[in-house]
Amino acid sequence: MSQNKPQTQYRDDYQPPLYWIDTLDLDIDLDDSQTEVVAISRVRRNGDHNEPLVLDGEQLALLEVAINGLASEQYEQTDDKLILPSVPQEFVLTIKTRINPAANTALEGLYKSGDAYCTQCEAQGFRRITYYLDRPDILARFSTRITADEQAYPYLLSNGNKVGQGTLDNGRHWVQWQDPYPKPAYLFALVAGDFDLLQDSFVTRSGRHVALEIFVNKGNLHRAGHAMDSLKASMKWDEERCNLEYDLDIYMIVAVDFFNMGAMENKGLNVFNDKFVLADANTATDDDYLDIERVIGHEYFHNWTGNRVTCRDWFQLSLKEGLTVFRDQEFSSDLGSRTVNRIRNVRLIRGPQFAEDAGPMAHPIRPDAVIEMNNFYTLTVYEKGSEVIRMLHTLLGERDFQSGLSLYLRRHDGRAATCDDFVAAMSEASGRDLSRFQRWYAQSGTPVLTVRDHYDAATCRYQLQVKQHTAPTADQKEKLPLHIPLSMALYSEQGDAIPLVCRGQSRAEVLDVLDAEQTFVFEQVPSRPVPALLQGFSAPVKLDYPYTDKQLALLAKCSGDEFVRWDAVQMLINQAVRDNMAAASQQQPLVLPQTLVEVFRTLLEDHELDSALQAEMLTLPSVSSLVELFEQVDIDALARVHEHLGQGLAKALQPLWAKTYERLQTPEYLILHQDMAKRALKNVALGYLALAGEETVVDRQYRQANNMTDTLAALDAANRAGLASREPLMADFEAKWRQDGLVLDNWFRLQAMAPADDTLEKVGKLMQHPTFSLANPNRVRALIGAFCAANPVQFHRPDGTGYDLLVSVLEQLNSTNPQLASRLLTPLIQFARFDPPRQRLIRARLQQLMDKPDLARDLFEKISKALA
Repeated sequence: MSQNKPQTQYRDDYQPPLYWIDTLDLDIDLDDSQTEVVAISRVRRNGDHNEPLVLDGEQLALLEVAINGLASEQYEQTDDKLILPSVPQEFVLTIKTRINPAANTALEGLYKSGDAYCTQCEAQGFRRITYYLDRPDILARFSTRITADEQAYPYLLSNGNKVGQGTLDNGRHWVQWQDPYPKPAYLFALVAGDFDLLQDSFVTRSGRHVALEIFVNKGNLHRAGHAMDSLKASMKWDEERCNLEYDLDIYMIVAVDFFNMGAMENKGLNVFNDKFVLADANTATDDDYLDIERVIGHEYFHNWTGNRVTCRDWFQLSLKEGLTVFRDQEFSSDLGSRTVNRIRNVRLIRGPQFAEDAGPMAHPIRPDAVIEMNNFYTLTVYEKGSEVIRMLHTLLGERDFQSGLSLYLRRHDGRAATCDDFVAAMSEASGRDLSRFQRWYAQSGTPVLTVRDHYDAATCRYQLQVKQHTAPTADQKEKLPLHIPLSMALYSEQGDAIPLVCRGQSRAEVLDVLDAEQTFVFEQVPSRPVPALLQGFSAPVKLDYPYTDKQLALLAKCSGDEFVRWDAVQMLINQAVRDNMAAASQQQPLVLPQTLVEVFRTLLEDHELDSALQAEMLTLPSVSSLVELFEQVDIDALARVHEHLGQGLAKALQPLWAKTYERLQTPEYLILHQDMAKRALKNVALGYLALAGEETVVDRQYRQANNMTDTLAALDAANRAGLASREPLMADFEAKWRQDGLVLDNWFRLQAMAPADDTLEKVGKLMQHPTFSLANPNRVRALIGAFCAANPVQFHRPDGTGYDLLVSVLEQLNSTNPQLASRLLTPLIQFARFDPPRQRLIRARLQQLMDKPDLARDLFEKISKALA
């Protein structure tokens, strides 16, 4: 590795391209091992210079180069470049290459997914198809002709609109596609295969008819309806909420088995992991339905925020991803429960994203340096990036935010933009100074808001002292104050809201925290209040305020902000965990706080509260997320505390859990939000009943379930509680669903998450299961990913055998699919939270990987930072 050490790229080194490519005509003749690609580009020099034209290319067999129709040998090849030293000011460049899709196990560029051809070009996959300026600020108009065997590949798809097709004498046929909008190469897509096709249409508000087509593997047509409904809902929502209309004659989605990501927003032809397309009551859970709705929406919304306006360079990735995640979150919230959606998004931030901020891969949402771009498709860029957009929305309000978005899209349509361009449009449209706010784009880490208060009964004045501090991170030692919107409210000890009055005037609930220390004074406060801080999770920060259990119980019952109600319960749980961890360290008995029991009791008896919100409030955080409460944690003790609280709540409230469970039965399975809410709460109750030993109830639900939500809830309950019925139920499920990989992924995941002491050995054996394959990312994530990320006790076994299992998998994926390997690595590089013996074991395994002479850049970047 030392001889070919991967090079770091820096955002500040960005330079405009030396050449522009205005059009690209592709002619692709498909063959499993010898696909031929003819690429004809119209190239022009950018400015007055005589620099060579340097094109990107990987794993390509170069057959021919021609300039203005004349064959040329005036070029130089390296492992990843084609260099043309002397070219005209403007010219037509023809390049003919040969590639091997069947051997492409990395699933980047053009590859085989089962029997179909498929592409994935973001971030840098197009260079595996032909030599090209593979960077996002090169926007060209693409025309694509595809030729293939007609019987094996009746559908030949690419970007834009279909403009021609025909048959050839040798049993092959061709289709021509033309995309009228300029786009970077990462948005190119090609799919060829034999699919079932679901067709529909959408009429835009201007009266344009858009054909909608969803292609799925044979036999799955009945599972595509929800995806189509979600697509039409997305199109309607974007028109109504954001004033954005679709711009092509056709919109296509193709669902494939082998895909590294969830989905890809290629212009007019979205390629999806079939997990986010296929659903029916027998095979998909309620969460699957919601995930399909969310991901379909996300990729559609990219049509404007990512495609029509793209990012100038990959350091600006959050420009399109953070913004589009915010848009898909708003879409899901408008269609379903806003509070429940918010809670689920916040769980991602407070758990794995905060862990990322505290680990060796800490980076701002706009990174400053990168070795392998695929490593920055992270929760920080996506989820924290969306939180930064949400803060802008909070600060500006809906009207000014939409005005800013509209200005941004008009100003940069058909261009590659930067994060600064976006903030500038927001500032101009709203008239707000956002210069301090822009630090969110440049600064990594999780800020801590420390809030203390003082009440003066004589003057009825209440003071909030707010301090913000961001600890040094692996990439940045010095931190500056940020612009933090702090949404708050005040309540009396009776639970009544107290109006916010400053200097005799009513004021908004959002405080602008701008400095390292600030004091806010409120007047006409009749008694010492209880503050509700960080309403709606108004900023991605950690809150330090000394709430008492009594205050938290009051907020859980009385707050007008439903997120605060949920958060108050979370803080009660977190405090119970901290107290019990302290007791465990001193060899004292564990306790179940009575306040927590009574809050749970009150929630269970409140039949007016939304069932989905109740389900979230009554769910204990996972052991993995609770790790974030500690600088260094005894993972075995934390698991015992978690088990103690779960079983204690189960037994203390057993009659109420049983009543709740029986009250919420839904005989007919309907995909309605109110029914989903009932099932969510019912299955939370089932989980606690399982912990209380109610095996009969769990077994009955599994046997009588008429939908996958209830089936898997019963399996999960038996699995987590370690019931005797677990093994026969698991065996029954595997026998029934062995032929359906997507459904069986749930079974792999549950097996991997079992708290039993023999889980590691079972995971090893399951890697030999007939349906498991390291070549399929979904199978790997379901089994290996779930074990390493969601079963911390068994993964972090003191003997290090959990680490050995992962390292063995990573060594195999290093050469076949390094992108997938890099994402599985995360639990190893975040070792600083664990005890010194485990840290030593992990460092040894990381060094073992680092010593591999052929270590992929994806792994090299993360491991080198972790070991540093």
